[in-house]
Amino acid sequence: MPEPVSAPVHSGPVHSGPVHSGPVHSGPVHSGPVHSGVAGLLLAAGAGRRLGRPKALVEIGGQSLAARGVTLLRDGGAGPVVVVTGAAQVFLPGVVTVHNPDWRTGMGSSLRTGLGALPASSSAVVIALVDQPLIGALAVRRLIAAFQAGASVAVACYSGQRRNPVLISRRYWGEAAAAAEADSGAREFLRARQDLVTLVECGDVGRPDDLDTADDLKRIMDLMDSDG
Repeated sequence: MPEPVSAPVHSGPVHSGPVHSGPVHSGPVHSGPVHSGVAGLLLAAGAGRRLGRPKALVEIGGQSLAARGVTLLRDGGAGPVVVVTGAAQVFLPGVVTVHNPDWRTGMGSSLRTGLGALPASSSAVVIALVDQPLIGALAVRRLIAAFQAGASVAVACYSGQRRNPVLISRRYWGEAAAAAEADSGAREFLRARQDLVTLVECGDVGRPDDLDTADDLKRIMDLMDSDG
């Protein structure tokens, strides 16, 4: 299973408090258009070896996981959206697609490729993975709200466990890229700079289940069907 951009790292309780001083629980987030200046980055380069096909091309309900990931970021208020590809070509309207020629080396190279392709006008980026289709757009909105309230780095958590998506302000893109090696994604950066991290509870608006195998695909499809 590929490592998430943010793996659990000694998570403590999530509670209300100042954005600058540690974990917070996000309050209500209103729906509607968001003009945030925050870009979206979808990592979608993997071959999906355990699944037997690139995850970006897997369809659920007639929509590819790549398209679902783009919708997640857009509906959450992030834009423009950059999609990093590798094992498979992905063609989606209205997104910036960048190919990672080193995708076989792991998620770290995809993160570096994606960060390098973001527009200079973006003040931060929300990073999502293509293989977590149960994450809700409200998670993205909550991360952006935390950034707008002063957080430099915001990590979605589920019952206190750090997962994805992750928001990183532009000031720290270079540091995150330098720390991204092999399959670690942003994990080493987040470990090294825990002083910057604001936890944002999102367990009430989605689940971070990974889609790695055919059994995972069936289970996730069943969960989607049960939720209507």
